[in-house]
Amino acid sequence: MCCFFAVLVTLGPRFAILIWWLMQPARWEAAFSSFFWPFLGFIFAPWTTMSWVTVAPGGVTGFDFIIVAMGIFLDIASYGASEYGRRERYAAV
Repeated sequence: MCCFFAVLVTLGPRFAILIWWLMQPARWEAAFSSFFWPFLGFIFAPWTTMSWVTVAPGGVTGFDFIIVAMGIFLDIASYGASEYGRRERYAAV
């Protein structure tokens, strides 16, 4: 069950990015000017990429910065949680 949750957390946002890009490519083109940044976001920061696509086409103002900050926090938290789990696994050996 733990492995299923880890796979879901890791691949879930990337799968959502792929589906969202297939369903609304115009929104992605409005949020990003090139393919480079969304590709890097897909690999390294999927939550931030999704939050940016949510707010960027209308212009980032006011509360939108909080939404992007939440995406950044989720990306940092996911990397931190994986490091914590790795440390716990190897400490037991």
